Amino acid sequence: MKEDRNPRDDLGRLRLLMAFDALLREGSVGGAARTLGLQSSAVSRLLAQLRDLYDDPLFTRTVKGLVPTQLAETLRPRIRALIEESESLVSRETAARAPRSGLPTGWERPPLMEIPPLAVRPANLLDGQPTPGDVARRLARIGSNADPQLRLAKYIATIGGGPGRSRPLTRTEADDALSVILEGQGDPIQIGAFLSLTHYRGATAAELAGFVTAARRHCTVLDEPEIGADLDWPCYMSPKLRSPPWFLHAARLVAQAGHKVLLHGHSGREEQAEKLPMACEMAGIPISTSVTAARRDVAACGIAYLPLLSLSAQIHRLIGLHGLFEMRGPVNIVVHMLNPLNAPTSLLGVANPMQRDLHRHIGGLLGLANLSILGNNRDFAQFTPFKATTVLRLVDGEPDDLHLPGLPAPATHPPTGLTSREYWQAVWTGAARDETAETIIVTTAAIALMTIRARERLDFAKACEIARDLWSARQISPG
Repeated sequence: MKEDRNPRDDLGRLRLLMAFDALLREGSVGGAARTLGLQSSAVSRLLAQLRDLYDDPLFTRTVKGLVPTQLAETLRPRIRALIEESESLVSRETAARAPRSGLPTGWERPPLMEIPPLAVRPANLLDGQPTPGDVARRLARIGSNADPQLRLAKYIATIGGGPGRSRPLTRTEADDALSVILEGQGDPIQIGAFLSLTHYRGATAAELAGFVTAARRHCTVLDEPEIGADLDWPCYMSPKLRSPPWFLHAARLVAQAGHKVLLHGHSGREEQAEKLPMACEMAGIPISTSVTAARRDVAACGIAYLPLLSLSAQIHRLIGLHGLFEMRGPVNIVVHMLNPLNAPTSLLGVANPMQRDLHRHIGGLLGLANLSILGNNRDFAQFTPFKATTVLRLVDGEPDDLHLPGLPAPATHPPTGLTSREYWQAVWTGAARDETAETIIVTTAAIALMTIRARERLDFAKACEIARDLWSARQISPG
């Protein structure tokens, strides 16, 4: 590395590393420019500086875009970790979190259900099977009635065959591929290869719609086609998130307004994995053990929480593979679109800005008429009212974005001495007054009401007024 051409200050160094990270992720100057909000010419100049700095070409131009050199690939994980940490440090949510080794939050307890192992076809069954080269030559002869393992091999070769020899799967092919995995007929090596290739290339909306169809069939959702809820509300929380689940209070308001709400998700596998079940128990929200039970609970109580493990242990274990890959795969998108009770409306939270329009496209392919997508730092729908926000929506099947200005941030509140769990409950009961939390709850409920009542063209101001009245008249006691 050349030492005489370093940027002159720390800001310049960080700018170069941000450009390096964007180029590694996007694989093109144009894609990196869009991510960074710069002109392509500016990114080209930054790439030239990086090449000079490291005395290495860093990327080779091919028909598929920029391919990283060996040095660039070596630097990739360190640069990504640095950028993620810098983004975390300037986030209000993450900056306010207590360290993992800090005091208990009150959400800790043993898991509600034990997680069975991922079902796979034993690896020793590969003995005597065709080599990858043999399988590739036979792809055209592998039909829909072929052995499941051969069909999955065909799909792996289809998406991972290399430049000029690969293509995305059709919706039908994607459906079959994930069905093989969900039925426990995939070899563990095949499962890892398929998920990694799909994530690296980026799944198309058609592929993901096919995955969702397979997952819904696996969860027997397609066997119960009747509408059982007004609003589907996925809530797949990271165990690293230490802030309280304010969105659950918003969901309670929507249910108290007479709308049927189904929450489904999980909160990870680490020390706070029981946050959602604990919060639901405290709020009097039934925890359903199956799709049929969720349908019954929503009909009786107006709201229920369906853990992913109750929907499908196999899908739950696929998401749990994150610890082996250190990356989120296509199944992480699929679970948000499961819609177990066939609700006509859905409220999503999507952390990755580049995937929000993708989720909307999937919703359209699946025939979902009304959908709202909120940006958030984790994948659950909770509005962020104190910054300008664009809510991506489908209204009667048509895109209809909603642009909302940020509200003035209230003054912060001094520490109360309560745990996170105690404080979350105290805000609901009125024992603690927190204007920030109340605004998050009310505006989140307002977006949910707008989604349910999309055909009425309910505007945000009116929805907030209704939600504020619901908050004032809320039922303090659970149930």
